[in-house]
Amino acid sequence: MRHHHTSAETVALAGRAGVGLKPQHYRTIIETSPMIGFFEVHAENYMGEGGPPHRWLEQIRSRYPLSVHGVGLSIGGSRPLDRAHIGRLKSLLQRYSPQLFSEHLAWSSHYGVFFNDLLPLPYTLATLGRVVEHIHQSQEMLGRRMLLENPSSYVSFEESTLSETDFIREVQKRTGCGLLLDVNNVVVAAANLGWDPFAYVRAFPLDQVEEIHLAGHKREADEHGDPLLIDTHDRPVGDEAWRLYRAVIELAGPIATLIEWDTDIPSWNALQDEAVRAESVMRTVDYSGASGAASAA
Repeated sequence: MRHHHTSAETVALAGRAGVGLKPQHYRTIIETSPMIGFFEVHAENYMGEGGPPHRWLEQIRSRYPLSVHGVGLSIGGSRPLDRAHIGRLKSLLQRYSPQLFSEHLAWSSHYGVFFNDLLPLPYTLATLGRVVEHIHQSQEMLGRRMLLENPSSYVSFEESTLSETDFIREVQKRTGCGLLLDVNNVVVAAANLGWDPFAYVRAFPLDQVEEIHLAGHKREADEHGDPLLIDTHDRPVGDEAWRLYRAVIELAGPIATLIEWDTDIPSWNALQDEAVRAESVMRTVDYSGASGAASAA
């Protein structure tokens, strides 16, 4: 069912769950060698030349598969790609040879100002052309394929002429990139924008997904008192995300799954428990329908 681009390493990670690597857990990981599928790091945190983070990461990479997740390429930005940033990214990827490398479908810089909040895009043919060109350039300069992640959205654009899933499908088709399906982003965007999250994943090109993200979110209210979900990554994965994750695995079969928990970092055991739960979903779900996922979508 997996497409012909999939590497043997990606296939080996299917069915495994990993967690984001946090400095608070370095020592526990080295001392106890926990049973975990893989670790993911944010590229921008390891772009410095040396120092303790690299010493820890080298030890951990020697024992575990690694995924590198970038937020700084600004794939959707209107300005040319930052070649210096791509150079730093390439050095990092060459140094650690991660099994997976992903970036966001969003833009994070505007006239030299870097936004930590990734900003959404209007889904138009003009945006599509720009995103496709930026992914082509990035993959060529980096010398490897990237996975593109769906955004978490709080607003939608009047000028959008394509649905998000059609936009992502077309980007994938034109660039040959892989996809990262962030299930929590779907839950957040669906609640905030009034979509059906289950219809979204059925329409998503699941046969191109090589990694899944799961995270916690906070439920607040907007100025009208309507529910507003905020993608906080500071708590356990919510019930809605677990339900949607199960539905994705039923459609697509096992896919490398990452637990994202980026602030209010819990104990190692609490984080590992979330990964164990994801692996148990992948073990217990009946995905006999996986081969039909592409046609069903």
